Amino acid sequence: MIKRILIIGGYGNFGSYISAKLSLESDIQIIVAGRTEDKCKSFIEGLTDVINKPEYAVLDITKGLEQSLIDINPDIVIHTSGPYQGQGYDVATACIEYGCHYLDLADARDFVSGISALDALAKEKGVSVISGVSSVPCLSSAVIDKYKPQFQKLETIDYGIATAQQTNKGLATTSAILSYTGKPFKTLINGEMKEIYGWQDLHFYRYPELGYRALCNCEIPDLSLFPKYYPDLKTIRFYAGTEILFMHIGLWFMSWLVRFKVILSLESIARPLLRVAHMFDWMGTSKSAFHMELKGVGLDGQELSKTFYVLAKSGDGPFIPCAPSIILAKQLARGELRRPGAYPCLSLIDLDTYMKELEGLDIKDIRDV
Repeated sequence: MIKRILIIGGYGNFGSYISAKLSLESDIQIIVAGRTEDKCKSFIEGLTDVINKPEYAVLDITKGLEQSLIDINPDIVIHTSGPYQGQGYDVATACIEYGCHYLDLADARDFVSGISALDALAKEKGVSVISGVSSVPCLSSAVIDKYKPQFQKLETIDYGIATAQQTNKGLATTSAILSYTGKPFKTLINGEMKEIYGWQDLHFYRYPELGYRALCNCEIPDLSLFPKYYPDLKTIRFYAGTEILFMHIGLWFMSWLVRFKVILSLESIARPLLRVAHMFDWMGTSKSAFHMELKGVGLDGQELSKTFYVLAKSGDGPFIPCAPSIILAKQLARGELRRPGAYPCLSLIDLDTYMKELEGLDIKDIRDV
């Protein structure tokens, strides 16, 4: 039986890739949704090799979503329309009440870690509501689960994402980062939850084939989820960085203005900052990377350290966070995933399955370093 999958933001940065991949499945009918009819139509017309002719729907998640679901009749909804910082669970709740499965690509700490508030209602309706179906916490937990059997105690994870300048940077992602730049949040350090500040703790990390990249603190769901899910952990640090150094340093400088309350927030200037960033695309590349260093006590009682990398070239880096929703949507459509309830995307996809979904792209992993 063909399953109907509604992709909210289906022609956006992430949604367009998800839509294109799922349109190749014979047992899936995609419905590309957004606020602009012309963009929906134009995107659908540009899709090639589709199996079932894509449909489109004009909708606004803030207005009449319940009726839209009735009209569209989806089996699964993929919510890609961020930023999720400041969003409530209106879309997820509407999906539960309608009786369809729900996935989102949220990277907002409170949003993803709080999704379990809908668990009882989702179980009652027999649907899966999964949040954080993205690089974090899905890929990060997949890497940990791959290496954890080699550790007697896994005590430290230190990881980050180095972005590429020449990729299609979205307003939602930019707004999300700026929402916490210069603001305090807590992470686990030496066994205690300690306060750090967004886009501070500037340092440099050397990636294979890419060289050194500047990185700073970022707030992600993992910082709340992993201390509970991996109780032996004593330290969790996550960072991100832009490719062009002066842009990274410029944002680091502005983070101090927020920290000292000279400026209340940078989120309101996300759009002009994004326009300025695009002016310097010619100075960058299309190469990005993910790394994770895992440290602790090995099975022999000795200190053990492992490092894992994902290197993306040709501008394919933004497709990495899209892989989990494609995998889980297919599993839900085929009845391979049967776990009603509302929960974060932790340990649902193993590392090999994740990387296999990225085959055909200019992306590779380096393991056991």
